Amino acid sequence: MSDVHTPSGGSARLNTGVAHNARVWNYWIGGKDNYEVDQRVGEHVAGMFPIIRDIARADRDFLGRAVSFLAGERGVRQFLDIGTGLPTADNTHEIAQRLAPDSRVVYVDNDPIVLVHARTLLTGTHDGATAYIDADVHDPDAIVERAAHTLDFTEPVAVMMLGILNFVLDVDKARDIVRRVMAAVPSGSFLVLTHPTFDDDLGGAGQIPAMEFWNENATPPITARSGADIAAFFEGLRLLEPGMVSCGQWRAEPGSAVVVPQYGAVAVKP
Repeated sequence: MSDVHTPSGGSARLNTGVAHNARVWNYWIGGKDNYEVDQRVGEHVAGMFPIIRDIARADRDFLGRAVSFLAGERGVRQFLDIGTGLPTADNTHEIAQRLAPDSRVVYVDNDPIVLVHARTLLTGTHDGATAYIDADVHDPDAIVERAAHTLDFTEPVAVMMLGILNFVLDVDKARDIVRRVMAAVPSGSFLVLTHPTFDDDLGGAGQIPAMEFWNENATPPITARSGADIAAFFEGLRLLEPGMVSCGQWRAEPGSAVVVPQYGAVAVKP
């Protein structure tokens, strides 16, 4: 079944005159749901930091491997995908429900164009459930409260936070968001996370000027973090092999791994 919550004021928030992350990201991975301003800013950022398209693709591929691993090998049947972005091929619910038709997936985003597409594209199996809620990552309590209409928080949940905490500029606030969401899920739940880094060993130095340009010309503002700061999001959780690595390397097929300045990891709540 499909359950999509639509705010009455959603269309009023749509601003096609300023580049927006969800649409630029869609442009970088070859999607069609973007505007000229998104393409212009996307091309400029790619000119400054050419690996950005590789990061976008590696992040998307990481999503596929992580969901397949959790649904297929760890028996996870519930996913809370915070910071969904624009639907493309092989979204979280499609991967999970292909492996387990009874999987229940809740998507969370607050971008009105994502909402419009979610209404038509994010439909799941009859055995499972697919829901979309319009909420902000800065309000984790509201996310949990509304997700509970679809998910059973007495059973394990995979919390997906791919490329979302980089839009929470204050690191203490970002850590608090993770703590509050993970406190709401039971033992045996998972945190799936990717985050851009400026660490030199992953080639991240070029992120800094590109992000400065982004913050002057697009929305919402973004930040990269050190590996140490990103690792702190997993406090109290147990990282699964291979630990926190470039997301292009996480459980990648031999010969297909790419090193991009975006960490990825999956951890379980003891």
